[in-house]
Amino acid sequence: VQLVESGGGLVQPGGSLRLSCAASGFTFSNYAMRWYRQAPGKARELVATIGSLGGSTDYADSVKGRFTISRDYAKNTLYLQMNSLKPEDTAVYYCYTLGLFGVWRDYWGQGTQVTVFS
Repeated sequence: VQLVESGGGLVQPGGSLRLSCAASGFTFSNYAMRWYRQAPGKARELVATIGSLGGSTDYADSVKGRFTISRDYAKNTLYLQMNSLKPEDTAVYYCYTLGLFGVWRDYWGQGTQVTVFS
């Protein structure tokens, strides 16, 4: 199993970024996926969740109405569209999945840095 994030970078407040997470080594459509983030000196925070079939999504209150999680089954890729970015969105963003992979376990990507600066 491999999760590889990309798309992070520097952006001004009010700007947009789209993060991607390329998934491999497992049947992508069988597992719910999540985005987490971790800002310096803070605990890792759940940002958004999408169901295995993509029909259900959930967001942290801090990003509702600004971020959109989605997935492309043909490309085995998870996305996070981030609009109206704020300095407090600055963090390392991680792709995550949890489920039965022979045994019950989870997987994390390596993370991608998002910096929102004035």
